[in-house]
Amino acid sequence: MIDRDRAARLGVDTANIANALRIMVGGDQRVSRFRDDTVNEDYDVQLRLQESDRNDPNTLSRLFVPSDKGALVRLDNVVHLMSTNTASRIDRLDRQRQDSLRAAVAPGFAQADRIETLREEVARMNLPPGYTSRVSGRASEMETTFKEFLWAFLLSVVLMYIILVSQFESLVHPFTILLSLPLSVPFALISLWTAGQTINLYSALGILVLFGVVKKNAILQVDHTNQLRAQGQALRSAILQANRDRLRPILMTTCTLIAGMLPLALGTGPGAEERRATAMVVIGGQALCLLLTLIVTPVAYSVLDDLKGRLVALTRQPTPAPSPVEVAR
Repeated sequence: MIDRDRAARLGVDTANIANALRIMVGGDQRVSRFRDDTVNEDYDVQLRLQESDRNDPNTLSRLFVPSDKGALVRLDNVVHLMSTNTASRIDRLDRQRQDSLRAAVAPGFAQADRIETLREEVARMNLPPGYTSRVSGRASEMETTFKEFLWAFLLSVVLMYIILVSQFESLVHPFTILLSLPLSVPFALISLWTAGQTINLYSALGILVLFGVVKKNAILQVDHTNQLRAQGQALRSAILQANRDRLRPILMTTCTLIAGMLPLALGTGPGAEERRATAMVVIGGQALCLLLTLIVTPVAYSVLDDLKGRLVALTRQPTPAPSPVEVAR
C-alpha cells in the first residue's frame, strides 16, 4: 500500500512506483536488442528479477524509485508491503473490468442452450449495481446474424411478392405461390430433428435455399395453369393437366437437388458439420415438400380463384332495368 502523504513530501510519483514494480516483478519484454554476430540474429533483451527475489518482500523493499527532486528513494520509504490475494491480470472491455468464462459444452446441447443457462445463472446471482453481463464472441455474432436474417427474410418475401405480381399481373396468384413458404418450415425443422442437427446459421441458409426451390416448383404449376386457362380450358381441367405436365420437371428438380446435396451430407473433414446442417435441411425439406407442392398449391389455387370470383361478383353493381316510361319514349 502506498503512503501517499509521504510520497508527496518526497516528490515520488505513484506512476514511478508502479512502473518500478511492473518492471522488476512483472518484467519488461523488450528493454533493448542484442545482436549475436556468430549467428547473425537479433534478440530482445528482457528485464526481470529472479523468482527468489520477486517473492522476497525484503528484496523488493530495497528497490529505488526516482523522485521529482532528482534523487532516488527506497521503496520501503513510501510503500508498506503486505501479503494479500488479488487478480494476476485485469482485463478490460470498453474501459470496464471484465471476467471471462471458458467452459466445455456437454454433448447434446446447442449454443443457444448454454447462453440461456448462463443468463439464468446471472439472474439468480442478483449482482449488485455496477455489475453487468453481456454475450460476446461467436454467441454475440450469432444473435446479430439471426436478427439480420429475419429482416433479410421478410424483405425477400416482400420483394418476391412484388416481382410475382408484376410477372403474373395479379394479386392472388403470387399469394398462392408464396403460401408454400411458411408451410415448408415444419418440414425443415423435422429434417433437422431427424438428423440430430440444431438451428444455426448454416441451417438457416439451408432454409433459404429450400424456400427458393419450393417457390420455383409452385411457379411452374401456377404459370402453366394460367396458360391453359387462357387457352379456354375450365379451372378444374386446367389444374389437373398442369399438374400432369409439370410433374416430371418438379421430380427432376427435386432428385437433382437431393443428389447434389448428398456429398455435403455425407462428407467429412474440416467444416463438414456446418455443411451437413445445410444439406440435411435441403434434402429432408425438399423431399417432404414435394407432396406439399403437388397437392397444396393446386388446392390453394382453386380455393383462391373461387374466392376471387365471388369478390368480383359482389363488387360489381347490377345495371338497373329501364322503367316503362323510358321504354315508351
